[in-house]
Amino acid sequence: MDFRGASAEAVAALTEELKTAVSASPEAAAKAADTLFEVSQTFRSEAALRRFVTDASVPQEAKTGLVGEVFGGKVDATGLGIVESAVKHRWTHAGDLSDAIERLSEIAAVRSAGGEATRLADELFAVQQAVQETPELRDALSDPARTTDDKVALVDDLLGGKALPATVALTKQALAGTYRTASAALGEYQKVAAAVAGEGTAVVRVAAPLSEADTNRLAAALAKKYGREVHLNIVVDPEIVGGIKVSIGDDVIDGTISSRLDGAQRALAG
Repeated sequence: MDFRGASAEAVAALTEELKTAVSASPEAAAKAADTLFEVSQTFRSEAALRRFVTDASVPQEAKTGLVGEVFGGKVDATGLGIVESAVKHRWTHAGDLSDAIERLSEIAAVRSAGGEATRLADELFAVQQAVQETPELRDALSDPARTTDDKVALVDDLLGGKALPATVALTKQALAGTYRTASAALGEYQKVAAAVAGEGTAVVRVAAPLSEADTNRLAAALAKKYGREVHLNIVVDPEIVGGIKVSIGDDVIDGTISSRLDGAQRALAG
């Protein structure tokens, strides 16, 4: 989700408001996450409602009043308060409101993990890898013929009692179709988790598992290069042959043997 102009300013302000509202209680964060996701989906599907609450000519009192009428008594009060604040802001595009509230739901879900943020990031990455590497699972989660309830039950069967509640909740959110695929959604959630923790995130591909000392050295080197801590998602990939390949944002650091051989071949051919 890419926010610009007034929408970017609104998201920044609402993120700080959410942080203050749920910082004292992971349980409050989890309830707010559920509410914000539910509301985001309602705004996404109800175009008339979305247009009304994003219309700059409509008084703020009318917007918050309608939000209270539609959602009051049905959702968590903390999450509803964030929504009421959201409709008071200006938005660059009407559709940004739905995206912003969904992004806030993701942030709230991450905050519901409390001190388990690192475990959450690792679990989200593990689920993403399972979806990418298991065709049967990928097809089951993307099959339009299967109901959402059926897919949610599948997630519960796979992760229930084995993963953090925040991991389960975000994996279910990945089924909503906001992102291109469930795998893409899980990748975005990892970035959100890293951002909440003040970190970057990197995918590290190696031919064999790294030792703890090598992992720590790599993390320290990347932190120095990028000016912040970097969470490492390590993938053992036999195709690497040797060396290491690091992807962080749009940057790719390719120190694999195969890339060196390709470079040598190009040099010889040239």
